[in-house]
Amino acid sequence: MLEHKGTKEIVTHRLLLRRFNLNDADDMFCNWANDDEVTKCLAWSSHENIEITKKTITNWIGSYDSMEMYHWAIVPSDLKKTIGSISVTELSDNNEKCEVGYCISRKFWGKGYVTEALKAVISFLFEDIGFERIAAFHHIENTASAKVMLKAGMKYEGRIRKYIKNNCGEFKDCDLYSIIKEEYFNNKSSI
Repeated sequence: MLEHKGTKEIVTHRLLLRRFNLNDADDMFCNWANDDEVTKCLAWSSHENIEITKKTITNWIGSYDSMEMYHWAIVPSDLKKTIGSISVTELSDNNEKCEVGYCISRKFWGKGYVTEALKAVISFLFEDIGFERIAAFHHIENTASAKVMLKAGMKYEGRIRKYIKNNCGEFKDCDLYSIIKEEYFNNKSSI
C-alpha cells in the first residue's frame, strides 16, 4: 500500500529538488520552456511568453496541496537557479505504479543532472512512498533520454507504437523503460 507524502525536498550530491515557486518563472521560461529544441519531444509547446510560464507554475503550486502530486524543480546547488523539472506524470494507487517524466535546459544537457535527479526520485518513490514499479518513456528520436534511464537503473522493456502525441499533434512511437521494487533494493548500491 502506498503512503503518499507529496513533493518533499530531496538533496543529492549536486542538486536540490524542491517545489516550484513563482520566483522560478524567469529561469523556467529562459532555460527551457521557450526552447523549441527542448520541447520538440514533449506534449506541450514552447511558451510564447513568460505569462504562460507563470500560469503553469501557479497551477503546479495549487496542485501541491495533493499528497499525490510529485513535481520538483531541478536546482544545481552551485548555481542556485532552476534548470529543469522532474515529476510523476501518471500514477495508479491500485497497481502501486507510476511514470516519471523530466525536462531540462539544453545548456545543461550531458552533464549528468537528469540522471542524478532521476536516481533520487526513484529512491524517494520506492523507499518513502512504496511504489512497486516506476516507468519512464521517451520518443524514439530522443536517444539521450534512453541513456539517462539506463544509468538510473531502469531496464528497456520495448517500443510502444504511437504512444503519445507530440506538441504538433503527431503520434510518436516511444521506448519504455522501468525498474521494479525488488530490482531497486537488490541493486541499490550500484544504482
